[in-house]
Amino acid sequence: MNYRAPWWLPGGNLQTIWPALYAKRYFGGHPQYRRERWTAPDGDFVDVDWLISQGCVQPDRPMLVMFHGLEGSSRSHYAEAFADFAAEHDLAFAIPHFRGCSGELNAGPRAYHSGDHEEIAWILARLREHHNGPIVAVGVSLGGNALMRWAAEAGEGAGALVRAVASVCSPLDLAASSVQIGRGFNRLVYTTMFLRSMKPKALEKLKQHPGLFDGARMQAARDLYEFDDIFTAPLHGFTNADDYYARASAKPHLHRICIPALCLNARNDPFVPAQSLPRPGEVGDFVTLWQPQEGGHVGFPDGSLPGHVRTMPDEVGGWLLRAAATAQPREPKTPA
Repeated sequence: MNYRAPWWLPGGNLQTIWPALYAKRYFGGHPQYRRERWTAPDGDFVDVDWLISQGCVQPDRPMLVMFHGLEGSSRSHYAEAFADFAAEHDLAFAIPHFRGCSGELNAGPRAYHSGDHEEIAWILARLREHHNGPIVAVGVSLGGNALMRWAAEAGEGAGALVRAVASVCSPLDLAASSVQIGRGFNRLVYTTMFLRSMKPKALEKLKQHPGLFDGARMQAARDLYEFDDIFTAPLHGFTNADDYYARASAKPHLHRICIPALCLNARNDPFVPAQSLPRPGEVGDFVTLWQPQEGGHVGFPDGSLPGHVRTMPDEVGGWLLRAAATAQPREPKTPA
């Protein structure tokens, strides 16, 4: 990806904040969704938004699945941009919401996390069961790390569900990104923004399930590391935040991926330090690394003021479709 930011939007922070707030997200009509509520294996619910297509479509057309980022949804700027790409290319488009991100708090004593590959596996298997055409998947930020963890865990069996996967601006080394977002301007702006929505939802979860975690510690939490140590880690089977970051990070597992996989990370991403990004010798033959110097965190603005954010979905979506066209669907191996 030969991306260069427009001259009027310099630096990783501006390339992160402006696109999310002001840049144009779509060239066609405003994306309209139809929601389905699925019952998860544990009895909880997962909400999936489907792009409402215009005109006549083919039942065997390709499907693009997008897993959103931390506190994201189908209305995030990048989600609407990918929806616009899908509409332009006549793709089926689905956005499964991680639990608690669809506008309604989930019922069970859990939420979602960066290494939630079991949830990814169940969602993709259900989509594969009901869709005849090829499937490709993209994960943004947190969703991309979880998607890559799934691809690594699935190994050769991943090809039975999807043809190709991509991660966009994902913190593939969670510990490094935790330190990065907890410093200076990042702590003041981004950490504050995330905790403004995450802490109230966690405290509502405590009302649902009294004793689930220490409410007083949560009230006092001032950064994402503390939040993960109090809430994310223990609710999802990790000893503490450090254990969570070590076991959930996708970077140590990228060499295990057996389907075409793209990892896109801007080197000026405020959330993801450049020195933490995977190098060619740390990934397997199926993994392609795109690491442009600019782009911010899920920004990649383009065009004249106020700019647009379709360039990244065009590049990533195009790569996925080309990979899907050349990759052969596989059946999982049966044990000898």
